[in-house]
Amino acid sequence: MGKFDNVLILTDFDGTFANDKGEITDDNKEMIFYFTKNGGYFSVSTGRTYQGFHKYSPQYINAPVLLANGALAYDYEKKENIFFDGLGKEGITAVEKILKVFPDIAVEMYPFNDTYAINLTDTSHRHFSSQGINYKVCNSPSETVVPWQKAMLACGDTDPKLVHEFMDKHIPEISYIKTTGQFIEVLAKGVDKGSGLLKMAKKLNVKPRDAYAVGDGLNDMEMIVAAAKGFVPENGNKDVLKAADYIVRSNNNGAIANVIEILDEIY
Repeated sequence: MGKFDNVLILTDFDGTFANDKGEITDDNKEMIFYFTKNGGYFSVSTGRTYQGFHKYSPQYINAPVLLANGALAYDYEKKENIFFDGLGKEGITAVEKILKVFPDIAVEMYPFNDTYAINLTDTSHRHFSSQGINYKVCNSPSETVVPWQKAMLACGDTDPKLVHEFMDKHIPEISYIKTTGQFIEVLAKGVDKGSGLLKMAKKLNVKPRDAYAVGDGLNDMEMIVAAAKGFVPENGNKDVLKAADYIVRSNNNGAIANVIEILDEIY
């Protein structure tokens, strides 16, 4: 038996696992190999969708990847969904309501394989192209396939706070993430990285006391709080840093290696 049997680490990718150049450094790889060789599960929890995550590698990931901020767990080895808590018809209804009040907002919708855009803007186009995502332009959310992993609202000149207030009052049947900048991520009710972490742990027969999370951004907050212990790199968002059980080295200085060093002491 290994010292990390049935222990799970889920880490955010951008700004946490990857350095500022988008690289997975050797110090992290070496410590992950030590962790998984001794029985641990290691994987990524990202806001990126299935279409936009291209960094899977069996060299350092040995468990399903949590995608779309907790909506989808995908096993890249078996090529199958472990769970998919996507937006169904309530997502279509939500977007229709939003567009009636804010007709200029650009909307990105992400079913499992396809991607759709309404009111395509240069911002959305760059968002798709930066992640290597092909997309279809449509005029209505009803033209898409559901379930969606998530939808993204690119507010443009519209104040995101006004959209937040509208959704709070008129669309309680969905969840959303108040991301920084002009984007708002819309998810199925109750879906976030925290719920995804606990659901993933259950699927892997990992007890909640052995499920750990690492993240730097506001969309990682629920995961940091839900985990047995939450680790935040020193480059993390100030509010997320306040929620951390441990503050670890930055993403440019082996944050994940530092996490495993701490767990090595705990176990």
